[in-house]
Amino acid sequence: MERHSLHGWDLTPAQAVALQRELKERVVLRPPEGLKVERVAGADISMSRGEDWASGGFVVLDAETRAPVARASAVTRLGFPYVPGLLSFRELPVLMEAWARLEVRPDVIIFDGQGTAHPRRLGLACHGGLLFGVPSIGCAKSLLVGEHGPLGEERGAVADILHQGEVVGRAVRTRRGVLPVYVSPGHLMDLPTAVEWVLRMTSRYREPETTRHAHRLVNEVRREALAARASSRE
Repeated sequence: MERHSLHGWDLTPAQAVALQRELKERVVLRPPEGLKVERVAGADISMSRGEDWASGGFVVLDAETRAPVARASAVTRLGFPYVPGLLSFRELPVLMEAWARLEVRPDVIIFDGQGTAHPRRLGLACHGGLLFGVPSIGCAKSLLVGEHGPLGEERGAVADILHQGEVVGRAVRTRRGVLPVYVSPGHLMDLPTAVEWVLRMTSRYREPETTRHAHRLVNEVRREALAARASSRE
């Protein structure tokens, strides 16, 4: 699958922060005109504590049935340290390898992470959307920045996430009685459309099916890689 060449990846954290500020200006916070969504992908990463490698992958679902239609994964070494707010520089190189193996192009990608709900408004979903050239959404399990007001208990209840006086995302209740997820647009996406697609891809669980399938895939790949490494040492 094609990807765009944005920049090199041999960066210091200070250089990465500066690059985020530059890339933010390239993010488009509106969907392409006439966007037709038939396939939605989930993207996720799995890492083992103490290891310098990670598994990453995409699972593409039919937008109507939420059934998987394609998947791809990769295992690569990590080249960037863990720094809060800079996780895209650690995770995207792994996802790039998986993307190159993906045979079905999605119309939207839902990342397990932040979009604009980020200190510099360039979370994983924004960065990944620019890299892959696909409308993208951040759907995170926790807040990175900002706060929101009261949220109704019913499915579909929302509350704006405010950070420094700006609406950067929404808390979204995907199922009655469960904790919300935190949705923000990535690239080629706006907030209402992002919330709509997260809800459309959610069924009986808190997280959208895109994230659930991608999470299952990368954990499976990580376990297989661990077993292969252990076997090679015997």
